[in-house]
Amino acid sequence: MYPIICKIGPFTIYSYGIMLAVAFMVSSTLAAFQAKKQKINPDIIFNLFFIVFIFGIIGARILYVIENITYYLKNPLQIVMLQLGGLSWFGGLMLGFFSGTVFLKKKKLSIYRILDLMSPFVALGQAIGRIGCLLNGCCFGKFSKFGIYFPVHKLVLIPTQIYSSLALIFIFIILRFLQDKPRREGEIFFAYLLFYSIKRFFIEFWRADNEIIIFGLTLFQLMSIAIFCLAAWEILLIKKSKK
Repeated sequence: MYPIICKIGPFTIYSYGIMLAVAFMVSSTLAAFQAKKQKINPDIIFNLFFIVFIFGIIGARILYVIENITYYLKNPLQIVMLQLGGLSWFGGLMLGFFSGTVFLKKKKLSIYRILDLMSPFVALGQAIGRIGCLLNGCCFGKFSKFGIYFPVHKLVLIPTQIYSSLALIFIFIILRFLQDKPRREGEIFFAYLLFYSIKRFFIEFWRADNEIIIFGLTLFQLMSIAIFCLAAWEILLIKKSKK
């Protein structure tokens, strides 16, 4: 819709990059405040958010490039052009989770306790980031006369970015509600994975930028099913655990 906010001399300010920066600042700041309430050093949380943010973007970009390898083999310079959009949450989850786990182990902190603290604010950050997708015109939906006109595509499309953002805000609210209730470590994190996988599975039916792989489902729907099963199983184990 508005991929470029303005140009200052040779510099171009992209809406996608601005929204990613806003998402990071809002989510990390709120998480740091929450950490202080739980008597956890907020500086550690802020540093953790920064590490997960950077490595999450790298992982998200790597997976997106792999998904569209034919295009990027023909246009290799665009691999590093993040301002044009193109991030895969699943890739960000994997590398972000790995980097965060390494950081927490070095700090000798409880991994699930910190993940529970972060998860609601990660969902909120994603909700803000999806606005960047809307402005950039990526992660677009299918053609619909009841949609929104996207100048970059010159079509009226389903605004899947808006629906995804609203769903993520709803997930944020639910997780924050659960966060203030008695619970066991790991429940919030796996609830986040559970809710996100459900959201992504159904949003994919409206998106037009991912190919059908098998059984009428996209790769990300299959991955969502796998994550849903994993999260549901882990929550069940946590509930049954005596610790």
